[in-house]
Amino acid sequence: MTVRVVVDQLTVTHGDTVIIDKLSLRLSLGESLTILGETGAGKSVLAQAIMGDLTADFDVTGSVIVDCVDMRANRTQARTLWGHQLVMLPQEPWHALSPLMSLGQQVAEVYRFVKGHHRRKANDLSHQALGRFGLDQAAGKVPAQLSGGMAQRGAFVCTNATGAPILLADEPTKGLDTALRHDVTQQLIKHRDNGCLLTITHDVEVARQLGGRVMVMQEGRIVEQGDTNVVFSQPESDYAQQLLCPPRFDGSKSANTGQPLLTANNLTLQRGQQTLFDQLNLTLNQGEFVGLYGPSGIGKSSLGDALLGLLPFDGTLTLHTQLARHQKLKLYQDPPAAFAPHLPLITLLEDVTARHNIPSSQIFELADELGLSSALLRRTATEVSGGELQRVALLRVLLLKPQFLVADEPTSRLDTLTSQRITRLMVEKCRALGCTLLFISHDLAQLQQTCDRVIDASTLASPEQIA
Repeated sequence: MTVRVVVDQLTVTHGDTVIIDKLSLRLSLGESLTILGETGAGKSVLAQAIMGDLTADFDVTGSVIVDCVDMRANRTQARTLWGHQLVMLPQEPWHALSPLMSLGQQVAEVYRFVKGHHRRKANDLSHQALGRFGLDQAAGKVPAQLSGGMAQRGAFVCTNATGAPILLADEPTKGLDTALRHDVTQQLIKHRDNGCLLTITHDVEVARQLGGRVMVMQEGRIVEQGDTNVVFSQPESDYAQQLLCPPRFDGSKSANTGQPLLTANNLTLQRGQQTLFDQLNLTLNQGEFVGLYGPSGIGKSSLGDALLGLLPFDGTLTLHTQLARHQKLKLYQDPPAAFAPHLPLITLLEDVTARHNIPSSQIFELADELGLSSALLRRTATEVSGGELQRVALLRVLLLKPQFLVADEPTSRLDTLTSQRITRLMVEKCRALGCTLLFISHDLAQLQQTCDRVIDASTLASPEQIA
């Protein structure tokens, strides 16, 4: 087989922190390689190193060769591969999509300027590609008007449109429901058959479906590798065993919730010309945990925003207990949208503690519980993984001791081990605070284990939205 990617003794450090430690791999034509590991293991940094897109803040030794091009030594030549021979689907769609252009325009531009089609042909191909992923109605929308799952699919369509044979897919199925995860996985398999595929994922089932080889990564090192079926059926390392078979977490449910905290009567919510919810009635009680699940794009995040007063709606919303603004909070599905990108995370957290007269020592106490080092907090939001940033977002929320929290897919970026740990901490802290929690997730089992009741958003959505 023709070898397309060679990584040899790659070491990446940031300050005093070793992110990747003497890692080597090869990727050949027709091959699928999947990297599994906990959030913060260095998986996304590895993908950026292969792309030749690491910033100057990182110190790099070793070599990365793609199609005989040294991605470290010759950045100009490396960039000639982008979009033509090598393409990357980044973990965060907001980093890949222009905020000022409609999704349809962005896909069409790939067909025009990468594939060389004329404008009309490019527009036709864009329409067809979006339709294959159920995004016909999203073609005229900018990314800010899309749900997280829709933005993720849109970024995948743009990536796939390049036709580049070497694809690096960083968490390609996060934030998607089961049906859409399957669709994206099948598209990845097709790409593998026509080129080669390196996938970073925390979803064990996705890795199983992709087959090929798997590498298990821990703290920048490969601790186990081999045929996917062999590693999954007979993992040799203790770490791989824990990652593939995490302990089950059952949250403490409360049968005695308090008086109503919030009541929505005849709530009608629209996104553009589309009605998401029509004449909806809903009550959330004090201290109650309510799970909300349903297909991607049905309006779960928008409903949470409306209940927090962040989106306009028709109908009435009654808050039965007066809450300060900082006691009604949201844990965003896409944490990059919630953090200033160019300031150290510790600065952003200290701004919060100073504004609300909170002892700054609580930052480090919570950081320790969340598995976040003080060195990591000195980085910016763009210098940490999506899973690490989501934990920082939870830290910031918990500092303010909320009484009503909308947690929107808070563990979608996390591996199974970290997801269990963070879910447990969020549940314990919210129970102790008597906080009302609206927990939005595609993982029905997770909601059933942790919530007092679970609502299927499709039973609340308008007939127009379900259709």
